Parts: sequence; C-alpha cells; structure tokens
Amino acid sequence: MKTPTAADSTGFASLGLAAPLVAAVAALGYEEPTPIQREAIPVLLAGNDMLGQAATGTGKTAAFALPLLNKLSEDLKTNRGKARALVLVPTRELAMQVAEALHKYAKGSNLNVVPVYGGAPMDHQIRALRRGADVVVGTPGRVLDHLRRQTLNLATVEVLVLDEADEMLDMGFSEDIDLIVAETPKERQTALFAATFAPRILSIAGKHLKNPKKVQIAQEKRAPGKLPQVRQVAYIVGKGQKTNALSRILDFESPKSAIIFCRTRLEVDELTDTLNAHGYGAQALHGGMMQKQRDRVMQLFRSEKADILVATDVAARGLDIDHVSHVINYDLPTAPEVYVHRIGRTGRIGREGVAITLCAPREQRFLQYVERLTKQRVEIGKLPTEADLRKRRLEAAKDAIRERITAGGLDDTKELVESLAQEFELIDIAAAAVAMANEGAERAGVPQEAEADSRQSRSYDDGPREERGYKSAPRASREPRDEGPMTLLRISVGKEESIRPADLVGAIAGEAKIPSGVIGAIKIHDDYSLVEIPDELAERVITALKRTQIRGHRVTVQSKPAR
Repeated sequence: MKTPTAADSTGFASLGLAAPLVAAVAALGYEEPTPIQREAIPVLLAGNDMLGQAATGTGKTAAFALPLLNKLSEDLKTNRGKARALVLVPTRELAMQVAEALHKYAKGSNLNVVPVYGGAPMDHQIRALRRGADVVVGTPGRVLDHLRRQTLNLATVEVLVLDEADEMLDMGFSEDIDLIVAETPKERQTALFAATFAPRILSIAGKHLKNPKKVQIAQEKRAPGKLPQVRQVAYIVGKGQKTNALSRILDFESPKSAIIFCRTRLEVDELTDTLNAHGYGAQALHGGMMQKQRDRVMQLFRSEKADILVATDVAARGLDIDHVSHVINYDLPTAPEVYVHRIGRTGRIGREGVAITLCAPREQRFLQYVERLTKQRVEIGKLPTEADLRKRRLEAAKDAIRERITAGGLDDTKELVESLAQEFELIDIAAAAVAMANEGAERAGVPQEAEADSRQSRSYDDGPREERGYKSAPRASREPRDEGPMTLLRISVGKEESIRPADLVGAIAGEAKIPSGVIGAIKIHDDYSLVEIPDELAERVITALKRTQIRGHRVTVQSKPAR
C-alpha cells in the first residue's frame, strides 16, 4: 500500500492541511481524500461557512474534522482549555464515533476532545469539561443541560459544525439547535452537513450560516453493467408470511452482518426472539432499552459477535459500521427518504452491499417512489425454494470439504475409506459421507428438548437460552419449510403472561418434536397468541401442547386454516 507524504500532489497534503494532520491521516492508512473531503476541506480551510450534502459513509467526518483541527492547531495558546469548537450530532452513538475520529486525527496536537451525550453520568462529563475541552462533541439535549448548569461555556467557540442536520430536525431538535447557536459568537465559522438540501435545511442554514459555500456531492455514476454498490431487491410476500420469508432469505444470503429494520419496539423484540429461537444470533436495539443495554448490543455488533441487529429507525440513527453486508426492511419505512437512510448502512466506503425489502402486494407503489428517488431499479425477487437452499448447502459443503482436505490430518479416515473401497465405488462412499453430514446437520436444527426430554409435561419459562434448550444450529442446518397449506393455532396465553415468541417456539418444537424452522408467523396479543403451523403437523402440535405448560400456564389451543 502506498503511504501518502507531504509531497503527494494528489493526497491530503495537496488540500492545504498542516503536516502533522497529513501524517496522522497517513498513519491511519488513508491514501486519497474522498470526493466530499476533496471539495469541503479547502472551503473550510479558507474560513468560509459551508453547506454540505453527502451521503452517509462517504468520509464526511474527516471533511469537517481535519480543517477544524487545522484551525485550532494554528494557535494553541488562545483560550487554552476552553471550548473552541462545537460539533452537534443527533445521537449518542454518532457523538462517540465523531469524538473517536477527532481523537485519532488530533493525536500529538495537545488538543482535548470531550464528548457529551445523554445516558452517561453527568458528573463524569462535568469533570472532563473542567479539565479543559478544546473540542466538544455532543447531542443537543445534553449540550443544553450543560449550558443550563453553566458547566459549558460556548462564548469562545470559533467553529460550529451541525452534522446530520436533517436527522436532528427529524428528532425534534430544531428549537434546541437555535438555543445552542445563540450561545456562540456571531463571528464563528459554521458548517452544516445533511443528506439533502431540502427546504427545511436551507431554512436553518439561512438562520445560522453567513454566505455559505455549497458543496454537493452527486451520486457516483457507474459504467453500464457494473455491479452497483448496493443491490436492491424486494420480495412480495403477505403479512403473515414475512417471518418465514425472512428465514429463507437469511439462509440463502448467509449475511456476514445484517441490520433488520422494524417499525415499532414491540416488533423489534418479537422478531429478535423469533430469530434467536430459530437459531440466528440476533440482538435488539430500540429506544425503550436502557443505555447500558444499547451500548452492550452495539459492542457485540461492532465486534462481529452478533450477526444480526434488529432495530427501529430512531435507535439506528447515526450508526456508522463499515462491515454491514445486508440491510433488510422487514417493515417498510415511513417515507422513501428514510429508505435511503436505511440502505446507506451497507455498501460503505466502496464495499458492495445488499438491501432487501419485504413488501406486501398493496405496498408495491412505495417501491415506485423509491425508484424515482434513488434513480435505480429495485429488483423484484423470487423467494428461494427448497431446491435453491439445498443447492446452497451443498455448495457450502463442497467449500468445507475442500478446506478440510487442504488442512490434512486425514490418515485415520483414509484407512476407513480404503477398506470401504473394496466393496463400493469411491464416489458412492464420498456421496454417502456428505449425505450423512447434511442429515446430521438437519437433525441438529431441532431444539434439544425434542430429542433428549420425553417427559409428558414441561413448563417453558423465561430462563437463559441454554437452560431452555435453545442452541444455535449451524446456518446450513436450518430447514425453512416449503410454502404450503397452513393452520392458524390460537393459544390461550399472551402478553399478560409475559409470553415471547421464543417461549412458543420452544414449547411447540420441544413437545411436538418438530424442527423450529417449520413454524410460521407468530403474533402475540394481550390474552392469546397466534401461531402458523403446517397443516400436516397441526394435530400433532395441538396434542403436544395439551400436556405441557408455557411459562407455568396450562394452555388451550384452537385451530383454523391460515391460508
């Protein structure tokens, strides 16, 4: 990899940044500025106010962070320890990300960066501010809290950045922004970044910016036939089939890291439980969670210890995670603009990504709005069939066998094969071994209670997943059912008994001894729950549930055709 130097006429040095900042960027492994950086940095270095438009994931943070640090580094003695720059962002997560980036760029400059946001102890932030903060990165609500407590003074601010301004307006921070800006000097330099130049953005720019230079980064044009960075696919499925469709898609796509968007907190919790009960490693993220919970979930997802994040739009605002391979719209967003924000979470920094949407037949008009907004076609896909999934599993098995052969250490197994070769053809022996491995994996998809516990009555409670017998099977082992006649079961427990999808899946799969993958949509109401079961298994499930308890409650079950 080429390392940029101060003499590099095409790198960051050509933009006019000081040598220490160029060196800091080089140390982080960046060679060339992105389009927004190439356009915005010279404008801000010249001292102009700026109105910038660029999508998430285009290097926007460095576009304002580098010139900001460059300006403050020119005079380290003036107002030392006082807030000389303020960066306002919509969410706690984005505040942490921006502060971390500023720390990296400012390494060796003696400039202190302090993040302030809600959900963190106020006294810790107060102590950090008292020790001295050259740059403050904060959310509007917490910045206002500090201003009211007089623990933050903005009278010395030289640079103000409003990042993701459209998101802050969506979250109702318009008045807060006005109050905060009023506390800063009028002669400050101001930069505003947003995903669009909508009228409301131009309005706030007119109030707080002085003769701003506009920097607008157009969507990258691609050569005909070139694979786009984000492949957009929609599957037309009925509302009651979304869970099964999602299972098929996850098995077929096998995403490295996916964010699934739901409309409400309740749907996030229910879908997360259902996915985990079916063997997927999913974590929930929504505004109803304690901040410590949200931090733990984000740490798991960032460190790739969780494959799937199920989130609401509000909770996911400001997330900046490069490794997301798939974004899935389990529920349609409220507007096409929100759709664009969602799919911007994948295909980051030149990587390829996939955006998948589950859409009911009556919702197809929404896709037309999306196509007009993005100027890209949304492909209408066909759900993977059982044959497609079987073919995908065999391809995975072939890759695994190839890796195992390369690894060596097969002498003992070779002796077994040589002895069998005296009776059978080698190709038949190999085919039998692969078939046995696949059959064993499919059996592994059944919760352990189904094989290990034959008691006539058992209570499914809300203990740890391991205690309830749920263990994640390998992805290839999950066996989503074929589309076919379904029976809708009405089970006499619901939210009032604190029932979750995982409880129902565990009871049904464990007592009826069926794979969890064949269970269809689950809907939990206040005093009852609805579960879809294949017709041929319905009586088996009803009989099994009559002799068990779910979270300590005996249940009654009624049935009717689902479709």
